[in-house]
Amino acid sequence: MDASGSTLTAAAQAIRALYRPTDVAGTLAAIVEVARLSLDDVDHVSVSLAGRDGSLETVAATDDLVRDLDRLQHDLGEGPCLHAALDAETVVIHHARHEQRWPAYMAVAVRRGVRAQVGLRLHVDDRVLGALNLYSLAADRIGDESLQLAELLAAAAATALGGVREREHLRTALESRERIGMAVGVVMERFGLDAERAFDYLARTSQHGNRKLRDVAEALLAPPSEAR
Repeated sequence: MDASGSTLTAAAQAIRALYRPTDVAGTLAAIVEVARLSLDDVDHVSVSLAGRDGSLETVAATDDLVRDLDRLQHDLGEGPCLHAALDAETVVIHHARHEQRWPAYMAVAVRRGVRAQVGLRLHVDDRVLGALNLYSLAADRIGDESLQLAELLAAAAATALGGVREREHLRTALESRERIGMAVGVVMERFGLDAERAFDYLARTSQHGNRKLRDVAEALLAPPSEAR
């Protein structure tokens, strides 16, 4: 089998592993572990997710070293992972000690032992989820075959992560709807209201107290000893 064939085989095996978890935490753990085990020349991996304000937070990592380096990039507002997520799809650094971009970050990264680094944007269509961050401590260069596989993994990881997040959001929304419906029933019984007026009562309580409707519903459904 030629190099491209072996890359595709490795990618297929790795991608299957990304879709096994059924929740966000499990998917994130699978992404960093699969990437670490699948990519030659890569010693540590992390995933940073984008917040609504455009900030990045590292939510999964194979080592505290890369958590520290990710945090440093976030604090400095510069670095390959930040640049990959916010400005470019892929950033590759070979021979880190000679890298001229992001001087404040690179000085610390090289001192901590980083010799090569790659940042890959995680996105679904135009929606940026974050970045997949690869660190090499043993090699000055991450090989072309590993880079090709990393691109495939990043695309698959974004799809897997986006899908599981949507399922979790849907599950939460359905659970909230069910709990709110139960609370409407309590209000109907307690005050002799029809369903529409009972819901309006909950909505007014939510607005006046500056509380989420789900929280108002939970307070009504809580046992008397737990009610606030």
